[in-house]
Amino acid sequence: MEAHKCIQQTIQWVKAVVIKHNFCPFAAAELLRRRVRYGVGEGQNAEAHLALLAREWKHLDQQADTATTLLVFPEAYPDFADYLDFVGWAEALLRSLDYEGIYQLASFHPDYRFAGAEPEDPANYTNRSPYPMLHILREAQLERVLAAYHDPEGIPLRNIDLARSLGLERMREERRRSMERRLDLKISLIFRAD
Repeated sequence: MEAHKCIQQTIQWVKAVVIKHNFCPFAAAELLRRRVRYGVGEGQNAEAHLALLAREWKHLDQQADTATTLLVFPEAYPDFADYLDFVGWAEALLRSLDYEGIYQLASFHPDYRFAGAEPEDPANYTNRSPYPMLHILREAQLERVLAAYHDPEGIPLRNIDLARSLGLERMREERRRSMERRLDLKISLIFRAD
C-alpha cells in the first residue's frame, strides 16, 4: 500500500474521530504544531517492525521538536489477537532497551476490542483506527499535559460514555468516511521502512 495514502487516511481519522470527539484532549495542539511524525512499517515481518520501533525511539531521543510518532502497519496484523502479540513484543522491547518511563505505547487497530467488551461495543471505536498502529508518547510530555488537564483519570470513562452515546452506526460511519476522504496535505515528517 502506498505510504502517503496510509498517512493521509490516518491523519484524517485523527481529525475526524479522535480530535472531533476529543478522545485525546491534547492531540489537536500537536497536530496543529506539526510535531507529529508518521512512519509506515511495510510488509509483515514483526522483527523488522520492532527494529523500526527501536530506531524511532532513538530518533525521538535526538529530536526534541518531534512530540510524538504514529507508526502504521497497513499490511500486517489483520487479526487483532496477532496484533496484541506484537504489542506485547513491543512493550518487552521498550523495557529491554531501558525506555520504560521515557516512552509509552498506545495501541490502535481496525478491530480493536477492550478487554471484557463486546465486539460491537461503540466504545471500541475510540481505538479503532484505519490500520494497525502504535502511538509512541513521551512520558514527560504526557505527565505535563495531564497535570494541567482537569480530571485526567476520567478521560477513558468519558470517551467510553461519549462513544456509546453516539452509537455504533455513527462511530462506524465516521471511521469509514475518514478513510474515503482525499486530503491534499503536505506531510513533511513521514518515513517508510521495509
